Amino acid sequence: MASRKKTKGGTPPDAWPRRKRNGVLMLGDGTLIEGFGLGATGEATGELCFNTAMTGYQEILTDPSYAGQIVTFTFPHIGNIGANEEDIESIGPVRGVRGAVLRADITRPSNYRATAHFNDWLKERGIIAICGVDTRGLTARIREHGFIDATIAHNEDGRFDHAALKGSLKRWPGLLGADLAQDVTGTRRSEWRQTPWRWNRGFGEISESRFHVVAMDFGLKPNILRLLAQAGCALTVVPASTPAADILALRPHGVFLSNGPGDPAATAKYAAPQIRALVEAGIPLFGICLGHQMLALALGAKTVKMHQG
Repeated sequence: MASRKKTKGGTPPDAWPRRKRNGVLMLGDGTLIEGFGLGATGEATGELCFNTAMTGYQEILTDPSYAGQIVTFTFPHIGNIGANEEDIESIGPVRGVRGAVLRADITRPSNYRATAHFNDWLKERGIIAICGVDTRGLTARIREHGFIDATIAHNEDGRFDHAALKGSLKRWPGLLGADLAQDVTGTRRSEWRQTPWRWNRGFGEISESRFHVVAMDFGLKPNILRLLAQAGCALTVVPASTPAADILALRPHGVFLSNGPGDPAATAKYAAPQIRALVEAGIPLFGICLGHQMLALALGAKTVKMHQG
């Protein structure tokens, strides 16, 4: 009979019955879901959401758009290709995601690009995760009843103060009215010339540009900038609160409004007047995700929180 050895950072799923349940997910209605802790220890509270992607878990967990949220992955095998330092979708320190919920345990990396076990990667970045959860059932619950606030916790001894977890949930202000762009935006103006990753070559650099684009950083993903650079754009990245006059002084061909987290209406209190001034100046604008919503708010539209978060 073949033996099953415990791999660094992960335990085979068939060993779960012999492993202490040392991770929990406390939902806003008091429901307690037990699992097996992964990544960092401690607790974090946020809005529980789901992601149905089959690939890109590193990109998802480093995407600033997930600030304030706990991500439930519906695909069962998360982490099995390990982690590396190239598939990161944030600039600077990872600030944002509160935690991750997985179905299966993390297995040994099986990918030539892997430089670390995914569990070690989670620990290094302070991301709390649990596995052994019926993630598809949890997703169906979110789909049917709407977004859920939750507290995720991982404690090596498996002991949890349920009253304290409920208290964390009560103190959580939620995402309505939350301006999270200020938590993830850059603090100074910078230039960007990197182009997308290519097999056996890594990242490149733009050699010749046709346009100059200013990117307003509400929590942008660097691969968006790489694709713009590949299209011939030299990029200047500016913080979310940059005045329109400062952007116009850079004489751009266009302005890009980036993705980002939180309530668009909260961020629009300071950003929408600047975006409206750019529109009135006749500068071409385009956005994605939060940036698209910011443009709509600047032009008089309203935003409403989605049922699923």
